Amino acid sequence: MSLVYRPARAQDLERADAIVVASINDLTQRHGFGPMAVSRPPNFQSFSLKDDAGGLWVAEDADEILGFAWSWVRDDLWFLAQLFVSPGHQGRGIGIELLKRTLEHARKSGASRKALITFTFNTISQGLYIRHGLFPQFPIYNFSVARELLMSRLQGAQFRYVPLEETASHLHSLAQIDARALGVSRDKHHRYLINDSATRGVMLCAGDDHVGYVYVNSDGHIGPLAVTQDDGIGAAFTTALALAAESGSSQVSAFLPGTCDRVLSLAVEHGMRITIPMVLMATRDFGDWTQYLPRNPGFM
Repeated sequence: MSLVYRPARAQDLERADAIVVASINDLTQRHGFGPMAVSRPPNFQSFSLKDDAGGLWVAEDADEILGFAWSWVRDDLWFLAQLFVSPGHQGRGIGIELLKRTLEHARKSGASRKALITFTFNTISQGLYIRHGLFPQFPIYNFSVARELLMSRLQGAQFRYVPLEETASHLHSLAQIDARALGVSRDKHHRYLINDSATRGVMLCAGDDHVGYVYVNSDGHIGPLAVTQDDGIGAAFTTALALAAESGSSQVSAFLPGTCDRVLSLAVEHGMRITIPMVLMATRDFGDWTQYLPRNPGFM
């Protein structure tokens, strides 16, 4: 049977995740970082498929999935969450064909801005993205620290916070914070995280004002995090570190933009070290990345 490209279905997502994990680990091991990806339930992929199926595609040959592409759109921003090809089938033009279909998703959605996060050492893919008008903007580093070490160094100003709830008031504040930090609304993504049992979300408060938000996973991973003013990012990140330490996870981690000097300095002061280097690629600048910390390369 010849290779076909078709819209993804719900029953494809676990098999597609296996392709993604194998491709990531093949790449990171070849560059000396060792395996770093593990299989997880494709919950956000399933959410995205139900929300906007036009952004998810598979390459298939004889019922075997060889590649997977997934993009989402919010306002005028198209974001490529994943584009991976099985290690044994790379170099056949599969990635190019999948990218064409997700870019068509951007065109049909009317997105004027495009972005993605990829590995810094993924040079072949970066060349592909550059050919399609997405250029490297700045590095994003995954930082990690043992909880025990973090607890011995945890200090600094923190925000008062309240649990995030799916109320009109909180959703309105979240939209305003995202508009200030990113220039796009992510209301559906917030609803997803607020209802995720493995994630704790809080609203950061200064007096009666909502000045930011933080999410922390049960595995100690921070993000996304956003604040309305860049002078609040330090206290927001320290608050996030404290929340992550409370999770009980043995490790605490976060994706930190290379543009955010204050947070990078705080991470190093708290014993965090870079584990993997990544890069934001985009058609043009968007957002203030001194006010926003992404969750991961798929969620942003």
